[in-house]
Amino acid sequence: MNPVLFHLAFPVSDIEEAKDYYGNGLGCQIGRETSHAVILNLYGHQLVAHLTHEPLTPQQGIYPRHFGLIFTAESDWETLLERVQQRQLPLYQQPKLRFPGQITEHRTFFLQDPFYNVIEFKFYRHTEAIFGSRELAAIGDRI
Repeated sequence: MNPVLFHLAFPVSDIEEAKDYYGNGLGCQIGRETSHAVILNLYGHQLVAHLTHEPLTPQQGIYPRHFGLIFTAESDWETLLERVQQRQLPLYQQPKLRFPGQITEHRTFFLQDPFYNVIEFKFYRHTEAIFGSRELAAIGDRI
């Protein structure tokens, strides 16, 4: 099978602010744009920020909705975290280690863009935990 790319469209209230946050902040390449949308390259995946005039409101916590990336090299995860810290992007949830010592152990941090979209970046110690380990019930931090 040939490589498949992920596509995600999400709402923003200001195209220029979206380009600044995702381009200058996260390092996305800016693609095609109009006055109502811009294409962003996030590590080879296509994000499309669509202008909306509807009110955008924050959700309480990271659930039920967020999106993000799983890095396959811990050094890449660390490099992005360093970029986020250097550019002083506010962290929605501080970097942490989830499920330490378990097959599902992973490092994670969350951002919230200026439009209340929550973004997670993680690295799994054991790659089989990304889709496998079905016998384990732990998913996320819900209480």
